[in-house]
Amino acid sequence: MSDATDRFFAEYISRYLSGNRAAGIIKSALDDAGVGLMPLVDHCALRTHDVDKRAEQVVELGFVHDDSIGILEFDNWWAKVYCKEGYPALFIDQAYSSERGKNSLIQEWVDAHGDQGFHHFAIRVEDIESAIDKMKRKGVEFAGEIVGDRGTDLRQIFTRPEVLNGKVFSVLELIERRNGYTGFLPPQADGLMESTRDTPG
Repeated sequence: MSDATDRFFAEYISRYLSGNRAAGIIKSALDDAGVGLMPLVDHCALRTHDVDKRAEQVVELGFVHDDSIGILEFDNWWAKVYCKEGYPALFIDQAYSSERGKNSLIQEWVDAHGDQGFHHFAIRVEDIESAIDKMKRKGVEFAGEIVGDRGTDLRQIFTRPEVLNGKVFSVLELIERRNGYTGFLPPQADGLMESTRDTPG
């Protein structure tokens, strides 16, 4: 079972890296340092039209829905988090299938790219301002501002999205966690989602 999980992450991370320059820069630097990328991946996000159906694959790999987080609900989309000890959490989201979801960015993204790859993954950093500064020196641009105040449990930012076939494709998330916090804060997740809305596709 663990071999199948390792293969899943190796395949999906490789596919994601082929479409995200910012993540490639980090991987190259970590490889040069002998660290590698996987130990620093905080969580990975899958977008889909049907969370429960898409989750079947990861449940077979031994992931379980994190009941302590429950269902994360937003204005026009919702998500569930699946966890397996020793692996990054999987954040699976979809637009509401009703009229409520019509303005969600997720529907169009899944229509364009499918649900067999990561929309983003998050790299955990010690100091998010420092990480942003160093990434900007390498030509990486960011979408919006840091979500979360200094010293709080969770601070996040997305890179400016990569574009594939004229459509917004992948983003890299930088995430700073403090005070042992391992969850996800709904207002922040929605803020991150909206930070890429006006990016030209």
